[in-house]
Amino acid sequence: MAATPPSLAALAQTGLDALRRGDAGGALTIFEAIEAQGGSPPWLAVARARNMLGDAAGEEQALIRALEQDKRDLPALLALGELKARTGDDRAAGDNFRAALNQAAAVGAAPQLQPLLERAQTFLAESTTRYEAHLAAKLDEAGLTNGKASPRVDAALDLLLGRKQLYLQQPNSFYFPGLPQRQFYERNEFPWLAGIEAAFPALRDELLAVVADAGDFAPYVTGTPGRPPPNNHLLGDPSWGAFYLWQSGAPVAGQAERCPATMAALEAAPIPVIANRSPMALYSLLKPGTHIAPHHGMLNTRLICHLPLIAPEGCALRVGNETREWREGETLIFDDSFEHEAWNRGSRTRIVLLFEIWRPEIGAAECEELTALFEAVDLFGQSDGPDA
Repeated sequence: MAATPPSLAALAQTGLDALRRGDAGGALTIFEAIEAQGGSPPWLAVARARNMLGDAAGEEQALIRALEQDKRDLPALLALGELKARTGDDRAAGDNFRAALNQAAAVGAAPQLQPLLERAQTFLAESTTRYEAHLAAKLDEAGLTNGKASPRVDAALDLLLGRKQLYLQQPNSFYFPGLPQRQFYERNEFPWLAGIEAAFPALRDELLAVVADAGDFAPYVTGTPGRPPPNNHLLGDPSWGAFYLWQSGAPVAGQAERCPATMAALEAAPIPVIANRSPMALYSLLKPGTHIAPHHGMLNTRLICHLPLIAPEGCALRVGNETREWREGETLIFDDSFEHEAWNRGSRTRIVLLFEIWRPEIGAAECEELTALFEAVDLFGQSDGPDA
């Protein structure tokens, strides 16, 4: 006759009492009797008894049974992590420790488990160091260290090892599928750019004349009448300023004609021509102590170009997981649909010539189609500017 639940519970308590006395063999005999009678023994206690007897395989099976009953059993996850660490299986140990730490972060943990959680964190840190050393040695054997691997393999390795976070395009208005997920582009990929950069002295002189005459620029972040104001701490703040040469597809009267060399240089760039949207070109000013908070651009069909005309130390731009400093005369080209932010931690104002270009992966026919699409969007209702 099968044992009743009360009798099985009494047996389990007897087994736990034996385990507390250090009688692992006696406890196991009782736990096996519970299972033989159709009951479920306390599997964590079974695992402890197997551990005391040096039976790693039996301990693992008991912990697996415990996790079959509750896949988020925190003590069982920690115990299995400890077992795998003892037996040299770093990957399995890491998986169990990470699951345990995630569970503890989500629901909390009893005080008595804190030392085990701290050990789990220490193990993961040490395991990561061993893993990196292992990969470095193997890649060195394969001749893929010291800059010999491709940039994409290097980037993938950084993601694999957790050195960098994965960021993807997330435009806030319009997403064009099928484009490569690239944060920065390199200057030598754009033959037309050399001519613009060669004109740097003249472009800088025109900027300095504007600054001497205009003083502070208008705030970059402004509101639109009849619409909710942007949720941006720099709203109306000239610490991030703008002096437009092209705006909403047209040269800005009284400003564009002051910079003829700059306007002429921009003719070489593949700037979109979209009614009421583009060309768009401006001097972007960032005063010392100013931080542009992380944000996403409107669309991923363009790249943003920054030609630094005044670039003091302490100024940088982060796009996704890569940060670059501005260097005078050297254009930064990036996809602003990735999360990006910028700061001026220096003592002087930073000013770049900012303009947009078509993504080079988009062919002429698709550029025409996108132009028609964006113009159609702007014809709906009373559009004051690009909504997509």
